[in-house]
Amino acid sequence: MTTAVRRPFGRGPAVSLFTLGTMRALAAPDQMEAIVRAAIDAGINHLETAPAYGPAETFLGAALSRLMHEGLAPEGGWLITSKILPGAGLAEGRRQLLASLKRLGQTRLDNLAVHGINREEHLQWALEGDGRELLIWAEAEGLVGQVGFSSHGSHDLIAKAIDSGVFGFCNLHLHLLDPSRLDLARGALAHGMGVLAISPADKGGRLWDPSPTMVEDCAPIYPLELAYRFLLAEGISTLTVGASRPGELALVKRLAHADGALTSTEQAVLDRLGIRRRERLGSQHCEQCRACLPCPREVPIPELLRLRNLRLGHDMQAFCEERYNLIGRAGHWWEEVDASLCNRCGDCLPRCPHQLPIPELLAETHQLLAAAPRRRLWG
Repeated sequence: MTTAVRRPFGRGPAVSLFTLGTMRALAAPDQMEAIVRAAIDAGINHLETAPAYGPAETFLGAALSRLMHEGLAPEGGWLITSKILPGAGLAEGRRQLLASLKRLGQTRLDNLAVHGINREEHLQWALEGDGRELLIWAEAEGLVGQVGFSSHGSHDLIAKAIDSGVFGFCNLHLHLLDPSRLDLARGALAHGMGVLAISPADKGGRLWDPSPTMVEDCAPIYPLELAYRFLLAEGISTLTVGASRPGELALVKRLAHADGALTSTEQAVLDRLGIRRRERLGSQHCEQCRACLPCPREVPIPELLRLRNLRLGHDMQAFCEERYNLIGRAGHWWEEVDASLCNRCGDCLPRCPHQLPIPELLAETHQLLAAAPRRRLWG
């Protein structure tokens, strides 16, 4: 069993540098158990699950029960995070939380996250009315150690949630190839909150299956290892790993103590990664400054041009097509408007400090990435 570095996580106990996410271990209870066993060996003490992840809570509860009978657990015991979707009335929210505890075989959750503060009404639910009463009740009854939130929402919305003072932790999309929310993470850490990076491997670029170009750009460091080290060096509390088989935790085990600053080699590779992307895109590289917003048609220009950057800059075709073709098909969990809705009004052009031909780049992005839709993993 590996003894791993642990970091503070809001108002609760310290968590391992990596968190086992359970949304990819849904084939059978035995699969979940094998992965949880591997997590112990890798030094992980934090488990992340949700009712929305199909049978994940039930499978996890069964695995924890079996391991408990064998006396197997990380040092200090498991820390468990589950979630609740916003919008439920007080009575229904209580019922949902108690049902989660029953499925998990637990009397208490260390962390309860509001699952997806993606719109203003979701935040208001958590800060006022039934949602606020539910969170207060859960903590007062000792059913929950601390409350937090996950978000796929706008920068402004996430900042409001962080600044509210209600939450002890947040789960955010923080990725090597999309560092745009790092300022939000730093702000949360400065508030004493825990910060969990959502899916830096998969949603961070399918870095478990990188393109040959990406591998070459990151040599001699494997892209996924570089992604993990980038976030850990930034001080992010913990990074989720959504394993589907035990072997996928080998890298996590190797990095169980990798909490230091970037080495000179790692920094040089990071610098080269950016240089090569800009060389390939030339004067059409989007710097993600967001000055082009707002768009009258609500086209998410920076996010779409980020996918173009990655497709042309690192040949990340599979990932970029997958993400682009979720647009408009995943509700408020992902962007709802794609590049085809640009009507070339030109409002963005004078705002772009790099004088990018944004309408033309959006049209090219749609041509490059539009494909048959793909099924989401959950929900």
